[in-house]
Amino acid sequence: MKKILIIEDEPSIRELVSYNLQTNGYEALEAEDGTQGLAKARSEGPDLIILDIMLPGIDGYEICRTLRGEGNNTPIIMLTAKSEEVDKVLGLEFGADDYIAKPFGIRELLARIKAVLRRYENGGDKETGSAEDVITIGDLTINFDRHEVIEDGEAVELTYREFELLGFLMRNEGHVFTRDELLDKVWGIEYAGETRTVDVHVRYLRRKLHDDDEKYIETIRGKGYKFK
Repeated sequence: MKKILIIEDEPSIRELVSYNLQTNGYEALEAEDGTQGLAKARSEGPDLIILDIMLPGIDGYEICRTLRGEGNNTPIIMLTAKSEEVDKVLGLEFGADDYIAKPFGIRELLARIKAVLRRYENGGDKETGSAEDVITIGDLTINFDRHEVIEDGEAVELTYREFELLGFLMRNEGHVFTRDELLDKVWGIEYAGETRTVDVHVRYLRRKLHDDDEKYIETIRGKGYKFK
């Protein structure tokens, strides 16, 4: 049974989500503030975290950033009452896997949970491209077994989704993928996010790979992205 941690300060939302998770075969854990939520994320080992952004104590952004900084790659779906694009972008940049805006439908939330868990269980889409465990292109090496990325002799710390995106592009060097295709292949066909999600992850990857001049990931104007 998959264990899902709900970090949400509004009791009505927390209880509603918890009830529906349990009736759909999940084990639900609850935390009512950021401090309690971070502690449970560390001690309980959940399979997925539903994380509100606006929390007393420690906010959702800080929880996400802290867990990723500790090497914790538990999938995170962020909840936000705000509609501004900056909130979604910040959440994704701090390492969240998906976001959903309040008010949301339970069926939509369950679909998001299913899609994110499926991608983690499958370890990403490896149907297209070669099946090497280690790929080296230029100064960049990716080791799929060890989940490591080395650039010019230095280890690069990536979130799960960043690693999957980079790995998919490197397996398919030279092939141009649209944003919709990358959402399908890397995030999963059931993923209901926006194509903006891809742009955010590419930008963050470039920052970590010191790729300002697009020596690795190239933007093909009007089409999408490819690994050079």
